[in-house]
Amino acid sequence: MIKKQWILILASCFLLKVAAAQSTKETRTLIVFFDGLRPDYITPELMPNLYAFKKQGAYGKSHHSVFPTVTRVNSASYSTGSYPVTHGLMGNSVFFPQVSPSKSLNTGEAEDLMKITEATQGKLLTTVSLGEIMQSIGKRMMVFSSGSTGQAYLQNHTISGGAIINPAMILPTSIKDSIFRDLGPVEPGGKHKWVTDALIRYGFAPNGPLVSAIWFSDPDGTAHAKGIGSPEAVASIKAVDEQFGRIVSTLREKGLTSFYNILISTDHGFMTHVGQGKKSLNQLLIENGFKQSETSEDIVTAGGAIYLKDQNPETIRKIVAMLQPLEFVGAIFTKAAKPGDQQGFVPGTLSFETIHWNHARAADILVDANWDDRVNSAGYAGASYLPGVAGHGTLSPWDVHIPLIVSGPAFKKGFETELPTSNVDLAPTVLHILNIPVPAAMNGRVMNELLQKPAANALKAAKKETIETSTDYPGGKYKVTLTRTLLGEYQYVDGAKTERK
Repeated sequence: MIKKQWILILASCFLLKVAAAQSTKETRTLIVFFDGLRPDYITPELMPNLYAFKKQGAYGKSHHSVFPTVTRVNSASYSTGSYPVTHGLMGNSVFFPQVSPSKSLNTGEAEDLMKITEATQGKLLTTVSLGEIMQSIGKRMMVFSSGSTGQAYLQNHTISGGAIINPAMILPTSIKDSIFRDLGPVEPGGKHKWVTDALIRYGFAPNGPLVSAIWFSDPDGTAHAKGIGSPEAVASIKAVDEQFGRIVSTLREKGLTSFYNILISTDHGFMTHVGQGKKSLNQLLIENGFKQSETSEDIVTAGGAIYLKDQNPETIRKIVAMLQPLEFVGAIFTKAAKPGDQQGFVPGTLSFETIHWNHARAADILVDANWDDRVNSAGYAGASYLPGVAGHGTLSPWDVHIPLIVSGPAFKKGFETELPTSNVDLAPTVLHILNIPVPAAMNGRVMNELLQKPAANALKAAKKETIETSTDYPGGKYKVTLTRTLLGEYQYVDGAKTERK
C-alpha cells in the first residue's frame, strides 16, 4: 500500500513538472503556405490580412519556386531545405519501375508515396527533413493541410514524433478518432476553416510543437478549375485570407505574437493556359514510333520527364530533335555532356545541373512547356502553352517568382530585400533561428538579410548569369536562354525563354 502511494506521489510530481514545462513560453515557428499564391494577389482588396502582415514584416522581392514549379516538388524542397538533386522527388508525377514499370505515380496521393517508401527501403526522400531533425532533438513538427494527402505527407514524411492533420489523412492513425471528436466533421466548403481550427487547437496549445506548418490548398485548386481572376478564384483567395486573419488574431489574443516566428511562402505562381488541343508527350512518342503504346514499358513519361528503358543516347537525340520545332515545347534538358557542364549532351539542350535536377532518379529528358506574357481577360499576365484552364509548372517568371513574407522576434520589421531567396532556404533559416545546427546536406542557406541579427559574414551582393544553347532544325533554329541569380555559391533559377526563328 505504501509503495503504491509513493508511485502515485512520484507520478503526480512528474505530471506537475511536465505541466510546468508545457506552460513555459518558448519561441516557436509557424510556416504558412498558400498554394498557387501570385505576388499580385496580395492587395488590400483581395487579402487585407496578409497585406497588412506583409507591411509590418519583412518581404523577399526575389523569392523563387523550385523547378519543376509544382506542388510536391516544393513541399519536399521546403521540408528538406534542398533541391531535387538532393531530395530525389523529381516532379508531381514520378517514375519508380520497381513500383510500376509502365506508368508514373501520382505524388498527390500519400498511398503512392508510401508504395515508393516501401520499394526504396524507406528512401522516399534521399536526405534528412525538418521533421526528422525536430525528432532527433526531442521536439515535434505538426503539419496542417487542406490540400492533397501527398503534399501533406511530404512535409513530414516520417511523421517523426509529430503529426499530419489533413481532412483525408490523419497520421499517426492512432489520433484520428480524437481529432474528429475534438474538431467535428469537415463541413462542405469548410476544409480551410477546419485545418485552421486544428492549428489553433493543437499547434498553439501550451504543449504544442516547436514547428507548425499550415498549407492552404487555395487559390490553386479553384484557379485550376475556374481560371485566374474568376469570381470563384477571387472568392477562394478571400477565404484563405480570412483564415490567416484568424491565425494572426488568435496569436494576438493568446499573447503569443512575440513568441512566434512566422514564415509565409507558396509552392509556385500561376498562369492562364492557352494550349487547348495540344497532344501529350505520350501521344507524340507513339505517333512518331518511339513508344509502342500507352501502357508499354519501353518509354514512360512522368509529367514532362521522359524515361527510356534502354537509355539509348541516339534515341534520346531523335526524341529531342522531334520536340524542338514544336511551338508549345519550351526548354529541354538532358544529362550533361560531362559532369559539371551547363550544356546537355544533346544539341540545343541544357544540362540537369543548371536546374538542380541531376539526381540518380532523373529522367533521360525533361521537357518544359513554352510560355508568353499575354494578359487574360481578368488582367493577369502570363500564359502557358499547356492545355487546360490555368496552372503552373514552367520556367516562366510567372511560375518561378513568388512571395516571401516573414515576421516575428527574429526578423526585421517593415523591410524589403532584393537578394534572391528560395523555398530551399526556409528550413535552414528555421533551424538557425531555433539555434539548431543546419545539416551540411541542405542546399539552402540562412536568409541572414531578413534577420534582426545577421551573421557578420552574411552575403550582400548578387549577380545575374545567362546560359544559352541553340541548334538548327529543318526550316528553323531553336534557342533557349536560361537566367539565374548568383549569391555567393548559391544559384537561383529565374526562368528560361525559348525562341524559334
